[in-house]
Amino acid sequence: MTFVCLAFLIGPSIKNSSPEEMVSVYHFWTIVLAIAGMVLYFICFKSTRENVVRIVAQPSLKISLQTLKRNRPLFMLCIGALCVLISTFAVSASSLFYVRYVLNDTGLFTVLVLVQNLVGTVASAPLVPGMVARIGKKNTFLIGALLGTCGYLLFFWVSVWSLPVALVALAIASIGQGVTMTVMWALEADTVEYGEYLTGVRIEGLTYSLFSFTRKCGQAIGGSIPAFILGLSGYIANQAQTPEVITGIRTSIALVPCGFMLLAFVIIWFYPLTDKKFKEIVVEIDNRKKVQQQLINDITS
Repeated sequence: MTFVCLAFLIGPSIKNSSPEEMVSVYHFWTIVLAIAGMVLYFICFKSTRENVVRIVAQPSLKISLQTLKRNRPLFMLCIGALCVLISTFAVSASSLFYVRYVLNDTGLFTVLVLVQNLVGTVASAPLVPGMVARIGKKNTFLIGALLGTCGYLLFFWVSVWSLPVALVALAIASIGQGVTMTVMWALEADTVEYGEYLTGVRIEGLTYSLFSFTRKCGQAIGGSIPAFILGLSGYIANQAQTPEVITGIRTSIALVPCGFMLLAFVIIWFYPLTDKKFKEIVVEIDNRKKVQQQLINDITS
């Protein structure tokens, strides 16, 4: 939804700006949004109070890191999430170049962002709960990654000669991407239980921090890859681009996301924490807690 709002907010400014004015437009909106974000984060920080009551002592940093190191499913999920985020932000970073130099119409920027973000979010959100209930979280992720891979590959093939078909292909890819982006949070929660099952120490805060940091890395890498590809292909701003540059733009917006979605599929294919295994882990953790509580009751009585 954030990208959709940004498209409506910034899109008209880009459409009506000359190439020389576009830099100023970007600078203006970057400053405005950065200030707004800082203010909102500060309000959130000042108005939030933690009400979690723990019955066990907080583990030390050393123990937490040792627990984290043994959580293989978490590391696999982090790499898979890294690939998905690289894919997502490579498309976002390439979109303006695509509409300007391939489609020759910056007015289509808003349409492209709507298809990439809104369609994927709206279509995937109601699908995920039913898919998870029927085939499990891991298989849901795999289907989403495969759908994204196929959609981006089709988008590359048709991205020059047929805009309607290209938008359909992008919509297919965005739905697959939306599925993976949604279900990965459920998978992340499962890795917390796995870490507790393996070591007896629960470190949901550190687990989430690593997962979130990995996602931020994916955003940064995905946003920078198109710049490197354009630089290598000979891109010169505000000029008619060579066929090599056009191919570079199409590669950035389609083949790069396709490749990383495929890599995410391969990684999660070997992800060991299935729904069946997770249920067994939850039962085992509950049994351990019951035994511990019984021992405490026996000692205190």
